[in-house]
Amino acid sequence: MAETQGKVNEMLDDLSRCAEQGEEVTVGQITESLGHRGFGPFLVVPALIEITPLGGIPGVPSLLALIIVLFAGQIALGRKHMWLPGFLERREIEGDKVRKSAQKLRPLARWLDRWFHERLPRFAGSGSARVAAALVIALCLTVPPLELIPFASSAPMLAIAMIGLALTLRDGALMLAAYAVAAIGFVVVGQMLLS
Repeated sequence: MAETQGKVNEMLDDLSRCAEQGEEVTVGQITESLGHRGFGPFLVVPALIEITPLGGIPGVPSLLALIIVLFAGQIALGRKHMWLPGFLERREIEGDKVRKSAQKLRPLARWLDRWFHERLPRFAGSGSARVAAALVIALCLTVPPLELIPFASSAPMLAIAMIGLALTLRDGALMLAAYAVAAIGFVVVGQMLLS
């Protein structure tokens, strides 16, 4: 039974249940546990994981960006089901770290569930998903150079999480806000990389 009622908390419940199955959890197991929720969670979960302390581990932000690019590319191409290459599907993450990350995200998830819901669906429906996916890919390309600055890669991941959440909840107002955050993020990233 879900710990709380909102869709974001339900995603975290799915993630926690998946991590309870053993000491290690594979990316493939995580993908399978979220698959019934559409494409949005495939963007939200890795982006939110990157925003937790797990994102401070060298290499993790770039790995998560790579996973997000694989998902976003499939969304942009209009695929119906998500696919991952075997080497990523078999990649293991400590179950305890996944559970702790999910637990740390609970207060944020409760807040998101309270404030975001279906509205302006034209901006967050299936037609706009391909445009959003292209933007997500562009944001992911900024992550590897930002990894040199501790936690700087969390900025594009915030915009990606917003886009994924907007797709999950069909919240067009949130999608428009995510586009604004992404635009600001590109300006900030450009200034950081050029200075």
